[in-house]
Amino acid sequence: MITRKRLAAGVLALLATLAAGIAVPAGAVADETTAQDAPKVDLVLDVSGSMRARDIDGGSRMAAAKQAFNEVLDATPEEVQLGIRTLGANYPGNDRKTGCKDTAQLYPVGTLDRTEAKTAVATLQPTGWTPIGPALLKAADDLDGGKGSRRIVLITDGEDTCAPLDPCEVAREIAAKGVGLTIDTLGLVPDTKLSKQLSCIAEATGGTYTSVQHKEQLSDKVNQLVDRTADEVVTPVAVDGTAQCSTAPTLKSGLFTDREEFGQHRFYRVDVKPGQELRASVSVSDDRQVNPDYGVTLRAITVHGREIVRGEATGSGRTDVLSTGLRYPKAESDDDSDEAAPAETVCLQVANSFSPAAGVKTTPGLPLELTVDVVDGPDQAADVASFGLGRGWWLLGALILTGFLAGLVWGWVSRWRIAVWRTN
Repeated sequence: MITRKRLAAGVLALLATLAAGIAVPAGAVADETTAQDAPKVDLVLDVSGSMRARDIDGGSRMAAAKQAFNEVLDATPEEVQLGIRTLGANYPGNDRKTGCKDTAQLYPVGTLDRTEAKTAVATLQPTGWTPIGPALLKAADDLDGGKGSRRIVLITDGEDTCAPLDPCEVAREIAAKGVGLTIDTLGLVPDTKLSKQLSCIAEATGGTYTSVQHKEQLSDKVNQLVDRTADEVVTPVAVDGTAQCSTAPTLKSGLFTDREEFGQHRFYRVDVKPGQELRASVSVSDDRQVNPDYGVTLRAITVHGREIVRGEATGSGRTDVLSTGLRYPKAESDDDSDEAAPAETVCLQVANSFSPAAGVKTTPGLPLELTVDVVDGPDQAADVASFGLGRGWWLLGALILTGFLAGLVWGWVSRWRIAVWRTN
């Protein structure tokens, strides 16, 4: 019995390894890297009246923010263009309409003069409202233009007080423009509602949310985000998929972003020459509340609608991003020297089965990120494409045959042992 269990466990482990190695597509990388502009970051600081509260290491929230900013300004890499925007810093009155316009550029995004920036931060005093939505819109304008990395770092101790301009919807609108701008959020109060709002803002643009309650933690996190802005990144290209393959945009190798409505199909076209392999993957983010049990499908089909290969993924509400991928190698033509052999147009179809929760807005669509990579194919493309298993069919057949023979032998031995036991 022990031997049989070990044999079964070994077979299952081998099959799992085989499936994992074949099913996971290689990551797509752009063929060409475009020249990057200087990375830009806009620090957006809440200077509303609540920042007077003294609950961060014995000092006020405002004092902790100022200290963090001074340390960040000292450590900012030379290549990073940095700016500082405030919200709630100038209007102390009770007029909501005026208070919700209270956002200003304290230090313009550009080459950093550390002394000038520190002097500007030193003058800040907790004053007014918390117009997070308007501040994010203005911060996006501060960073407008260029192809380099762009990041907004929002630091606040409270929820937005200027609804119905929902900051989460503002973040989705910024992401929907396809400008490759990331918003990271830091909350200075461990509050459930604040955490939910800041998480939503960050998730809409692929950023991060962090709850900080100590001065050192705040300084370290902001420094980390500013340093991350200086890292070279592949800037996604905004593209508009269509409802049918015939009118879909033709893509080359690279990283692309789009928006897909709930339950919608989006099509894209890729040209694959004989001897090349298409590798594609897609990630769809549920950046708002959705019903559980959903899925994402990526299909490679011909222009006539015949499916070539597909990738699928399902979820049950425990993840914010659902991803899948596929590989399609096109066999060499009969005449290997014919470099002018026509390329095959492959249609990539992205579909999702997300459904919005009650009362949730359906526009703009869900964020979609598509990677496409066309590389030199394997030696035996047709074999690799066989039902997604490729040469694994030989191994699978050998395992099945081995298991069958082992079962026959084990059954014969068991019957013989039982017969001997009965005789004795």
